[in-house]
Amino acid sequence: MNQGKTARRIVVAKAGIAVAKAGIAVALAGILTSAMVVATGSAGADPVAVSPAAPIPLPPELDPGFYHPAPDLVAGKAPGEIIAARQINASNFGVIPLNVDAWQLSYRSNDSRDQPIAAVATVLKPRGAAPDKLVSMQIAEDSLAGYCAPSYSLQQWSLGAVGGQIVVPAEFVISQGALQQGWGVVIPDHQGPDEAYAAGPLAGRITLDGIRAARDFEPMQLAPDVRVGMYGYSGGAIATGHAAELKRTYAPELNIVGAAEGGVPADLGMTLNVANGQATSGLIFAAVLGLTREYPDFADFVNGHLDPLGQTLSAVKNNLCVQYTSALLPFLNLKGMLHTAGDPMREPAVADVLDKTRMGKSVPAMPMYIWQANPDEIIPVAQVNTLVDTYCQDPSASVKYTREHFGEHVATEISGGGLAMLWLKDRLDGIAAPAGCSISDAGWLALDPDGRAMLASTFGETFASFFGKPVGAK
Repeated sequence: MNQGKTARRIVVAKAGIAVAKAGIAVALAGILTSAMVVATGSAGADPVAVSPAAPIPLPPELDPGFYHPAPDLVAGKAPGEIIAARQINASNFGVIPLNVDAWQLSYRSNDSRDQPIAAVATVLKPRGAAPDKLVSMQIAEDSLAGYCAPSYSLQQWSLGAVGGQIVVPAEFVISQGALQQGWGVVIPDHQGPDEAYAAGPLAGRITLDGIRAARDFEPMQLAPDVRVGMYGYSGGAIATGHAAELKRTYAPELNIVGAAEGGVPADLGMTLNVANGQATSGLIFAAVLGLTREYPDFADFVNGHLDPLGQTLSAVKNNLCVQYTSALLPFLNLKGMLHTAGDPMREPAVADVLDKTRMGKSVPAMPMYIWQANPDEIIPVAQVNTLVDTYCQDPSASVKYTREHFGEHVATEISGGGLAMLWLKDRLDGIAAPAGCSISDAGWLALDPDGRAMLASTFGETFASFFGKPVGAK
């Protein structure tokens, strides 16, 4: 009898082990299945596995597999097609966790010569939601090193803020305002794999391909014809403005219903002339260096004519984020560091780059909201006036342009951000923008009660998220 009981126990034990193994197999299958997504930039692409979030994120300089995949792999994809995907732990200021669903996407894009490059974007959505709207937020990176990029700086335990990237975490609050509306958000590293700061045509392509990648990333649960808005200020307006102008020819299938941009560097030549010898010269010199990374002829000219001081500063600034590259030796005579017979702005290589990066080449195929400080100390208002006048010569243009008279570059981003988001909300909600152009002047945009309420709500919800509240939860 004891032998029979023992035999039955053995049978039961083996059955239990078999059940356990089956359970493990099912669990593993579930994990593997959940890690697979259909993330395509063109029909028929293979599924892409979504990797788990790393406990400690690596900066792009130490993560070449994701940020710099093999050229043949990139060239084999269509623009916007996803190469790799992984979860991330999004955060405020690199420390405070954000209760959202968040990923990074590596995808194919094109440079300004339409050659294939790899690009990276951060995609976010309210926890557990299925958004029916998407906003592409172009944050002003304004830096020259990979560790300054939004995709790294927005992760928990990143060292971006410590390394001098103060703009990305600050502007990320505006992105959270979009999430709080229940919208999906994509934040492209629009300066590209070489950190080509101020190279607008490059940034525009990366932005549009980032929208394609986010749209096709299955965990975002977006419809193929999802309504899309774009937003950017200052360096982010470079990407937004060029994306708006390129959309008609580069990404005609995208349903972009509006673009809001402020502090718009529409003419880099005018911006450089005003910054020469002024407090903002360090920031603009970084833009000059950024342009050398996208335009080889311009790089040859700068490298061949830069004096020893400029060469030394170039070596130092090439590895810095916006806070430090702006603060390092302001009041520089930028044009004086270029040894030429006359005004370096008239040199063919310089004039060519300034022309290629100047906005106004085409009228955007969507309504535009533009706001600008009239006394902006970095971006002279005249270039924005010219841009709006250029757009408005076309009867099909839809532009709302507001100038703030009691502001400056940074303050106007804050005071006008709420109204820009409200305008974008109307477009995403399907409310048509008025036809034609309107130009208005305001003393202080923050006095508008609706815009002020929008800002207050954004900052209040962001503060609540510090304590774990899911962003976008109602």
